[in-house]
Amino acid sequence: MKLWAGRFSKEVDGRVNDFNSSISFDSRMYRQDIAGSIAHATMLGEQNIIAPSESETIIKGLKSILSDLDSGKLAFDPEAEDIHMFIEAELTTRIGDAGKRLHTARSRNDQVALDIRLYLREAAEGLISQVKELIHSLCNQAEQHTETVMPGYTHLQRAQPITFGHHLMAYCQMLLRDISRLEDAKNRMNVMPLGSCALAGTTYPLNRERVAELLGFSSVTMNSLDGVSDRDFCIELAGAISILMMHLSRLSEEIILWCSWEFKFIELDDAFATGSSIMPQKKNPDITELVRGKTGRVYGDLNTLLTMMKGLPLAYNKDMQEDKEAVFDAVDTASLCLKTMIPMIDTMKPIPANMRWAAAKGFINATDAADYLARKGVPFRDAYKITGTLVAQCIEKDTTLEELPLEDYKALCVEFEEDIYQAISLETCVKGRTVVGGPAPERVKEQIAAVRAAISEE
Repeated sequence: MKLWAGRFSKEVDGRVNDFNSSISFDSRMYRQDIAGSIAHATMLGEQNIIAPSESETIIKGLKSILSDLDSGKLAFDPEAEDIHMFIEAELTTRIGDAGKRLHTARSRNDQVALDIRLYLREAAEGLISQVKELIHSLCNQAEQHTETVMPGYTHLQRAQPITFGHHLMAYCQMLLRDISRLEDAKNRMNVMPLGSCALAGTTYPLNRERVAELLGFSSVTMNSLDGVSDRDFCIELAGAISILMMHLSRLSEEIILWCSWEFKFIELDDAFATGSSIMPQKKNPDITELVRGKTGRVYGDLNTLLTMMKGLPLAYNKDMQEDKEAVFDAVDTASLCLKTMIPMIDTMKPIPANMRWAAAKGFINATDAADYLARKGVPFRDAYKITGTLVAQCIEKDTTLEELPLEDYKALCVEFEEDIYQAISLETCVKGRTVVGGPAPERVKEQIAAVRAAISEE
């Protein structure tokens, strides 16, 4: 029987029941629903809103349901409307009328608002832990390649020399910001809505702060209408996850390029690549391609939440049932991507010789040649033009700045001396960039140490 059956003169059409049901996806919140109910029952007993003996009976019954669900002894009833009604019905079956008292001073509106906050708080913590693991993997690779020269790019054109370690640490900075956003989202959702009831609170003398204390919330919601209708925390978490996925997608795109024969900067472990059904030579970076594709899926989840909420009047509306599938999918997708990318990064094998060759052929030390002249008093704009002319000559002669004869240098500017070759050495170019945040090996090592310290403090 429906909780609200007294108002209706006939049964709801079965098709409506199927359409209305959420047990298929909100059943994953059973632990949170039971935890919230135990805290609520504890408070009801302490406030003498229900008899303390009934509170104890309810709590004992809820714990037995939790144990049976965890063990698999109890299965979810697909005919139940949602996880809340399933647990309440099972509780009443086990302990009798005392089970019906659990819903005193509570609505499913504030109950679901509580459950999803509890669930997403744990989900955010899980994602933060996984992002830290990925940062560790990137730091481990970067430590091995603080002096591995590679070309840095703009417009996907070789630009200036950096190191592979420096490049990887850029992603660590992105991921640190992702952790910060996830932490912020978690902190803002850590407000307890139970006690808002359907929309207007209750006349019962609730101790909402006691429930918040039992459940580890930092405070309680201060407006009952907002308490049941707020889903900002779902949107904010999905937004943080979307930015995280954007970063994972950018890294994936680079890995896809790097492991192609056109770059061949890295080799993926066989356990984290796939082959072709028809071309035996292929080794495909399917993991990174899927991450890149799934990023759009998460963006869709965020857009679903924003669109769902944009036209809703206060307070609760059934549209808001759509929040769970979208935010659960965003969490699940990001977690799966992280779970797969971490060991892929751990096991990928950089190929320093190929990176060095690409750097040498890209004239990425041209800026350093211009700086060489500028340090000798040549105006930088003139030095820039002279160096550009040298690059054009190298292209015409199919050579590099390092291999160009000194007389060719002097023909354009008498300030060039034998020390130009040391000045434009790729290793010199990298090691000379000692500005904080730069690619010099000692600076990259500082970056690694700072990042490791940052995630240890979290």
